[in-house]
Amino acid sequence: MSLEPLTAVNCAGLVQPGFSLLELEGDVYLFGQKGWPKRSCPTGVFGVRIKNGEPKLRAISFSNNSCYLPPLRCPAVAHFESRDGSPECYLIHGGRTPNNELSSSLYMLSIDSRGCNRKVTLRCQEKELVGDVPSARYGHTLSVIHSRGKTACVLFGGRSYMPPTERTTENWNSVVDCPPQVFLIDLEFGCSSAHILPELTDGQSFHVALAREDCVYFLGGHILSSDCRPPRLIRLRVELLLGSPVITCTVLQEGLSITSAITTPVGYHEYIVFGGYQSETQKRMECTYIGLDDVGVHMEPREPPQWTSEISHSRTWFGGSLGKGSALIAVPSEGNPTPPDAYHFYQVSFQKEQDGEASTQGCSQESTDFEDSAPLEDSEELYFGREPHELEFSSDGEGDTYNEEDEEDESQTGYWIKCCINCQVDPNTWEPYYSTELTRPAMIFCSRGEGGHWVHAQCMELPESLLLRLSQDSSKYFCLDHGGLPKQEMTPPRQMMPLKRVPMKMTHRKAPVSLKMTPAKKSFLRRLFD
Repeated sequence: MSLEPLTAVNCAGLVQPGFSLLELEGDVYLFGQKGWPKRSCPTGVFGVRIKNGEPKLRAISFSNNSCYLPPLRCPAVAHFESRDGSPECYLIHGGRTPNNELSSSLYMLSIDSRGCNRKVTLRCQEKELVGDVPSARYGHTLSVIHSRGKTACVLFGGRSYMPPTERTTENWNSVVDCPPQVFLIDLEFGCSSAHILPELTDGQSFHVALAREDCVYFLGGHILSSDCRPPRLIRLRVELLLGSPVITCTVLQEGLSITSAITTPVGYHEYIVFGGYQSETQKRMECTYIGLDDVGVHMEPREPPQWTSEISHSRTWFGGSLGKGSALIAVPSEGNPTPPDAYHFYQVSFQKEQDGEASTQGCSQESTDFEDSAPLEDSEELYFGREPHELEFSSDGEGDTYNEEDEEDESQTGYWIKCCINCQVDPNTWEPYYSTELTRPAMIFCSRGEGGHWVHAQCMELPESLLLRLSQDSSKYFCLDHGGLPKQEMTPPRQMMPLKRVPMKMTHRKAPVSLKMTPAKKSFLRRLFD
């Protein structure tokens, strides 16, 4: 096993505990980070690839028939393998939304298509549930089990807000453990049923869930009511019979006192569990090998990597699984003065135990401090080792970044180009400057050069009246780098023949009234007015 530091740029204050790493068809995707660049990546899902010690992100687009997927933190994620014609996908339930609200929706995230230049299009669909629908929560687990040729999902644990009848002004944002119910979800019909087991007396959250065939193992977890992390191991066996399912719960003696741990697969139903916390103020620095077979579960301690001083002395850490025996961890940066980057990132690699296919899921979960965590902000953006403009126009020779030819709508990215040396338009901080602008900066075409080019009107210091006039007439505009406004040329206007106006004659025109007066009357009137 090895521990390799990663060079991450421009990540200060953006990556927060609770994001998820999902592996689909060999590619890893980051989901649920703090905010996302809506203009560069409207979906908030990024492809992750680590090369030469540098994490690289690539914005991922959704298909046209996809639904909106909010950046949920601390959701329950489960990998659904391809079976009976069903595509490989990830199931995402619950989590915290950007407005600190809890979600109760179930999403299915799968690959829709693959284009040129390694461009991947995902499909996100919301699955409607009926019956005993699980309430909105976070910090829970979702597992896929197979029994008697059928497939179902097992949902357990988590936290939610206090019931509305018990919430007051003082405890309005307080959370409690969800009731210790086990939910079975039929993905084909969306039916959900709740089951109460006598062995499960307390709700728990931030535990580890590992599934094999018809069994699910719950390891560790935190009980909020008693503020403890009992070292317990629970096995849940589900038989999907024709009538109603039969659930058997067994509390095993061997267990671990652990919460918010990272689980990475190293073989077929073989995992390495590390990270997390064993108490409120103590991290768990050990590594444990867990293997699942027909007999049960086997756990063995493994030697951890040589942790760095930043990891050993940090109070918190979090991360997720990158698949294939590798994981990403992050620790807060500390020092005086405050370092520019909020976190130090590391890649942990474990030796693979044996070859075989393994389902992976990685979800970084918060510990217990719900109210103290910073709220999500949509205006902030997340980039690893890349400036925002480099995400679209840079390339490392392997097609890892955007290519304008791959975009379905090239005008979306053309508005945020660097039009000149002194370009003032930044996609992260841009605000409307002209009254005609709404979501994009106003641009004007410069006719100089072969084919011309587009520039931002704000960078050219154009008054709004002049911008409107140039957009309406046939003027040729030249930007400041090519002569500016004094050298603009006017195209000759088209010659128009004047229209000959023919006066209209009135057919029923009345003649003016004339008064006939005798010389005597004229003399009388003249003397009267004189």
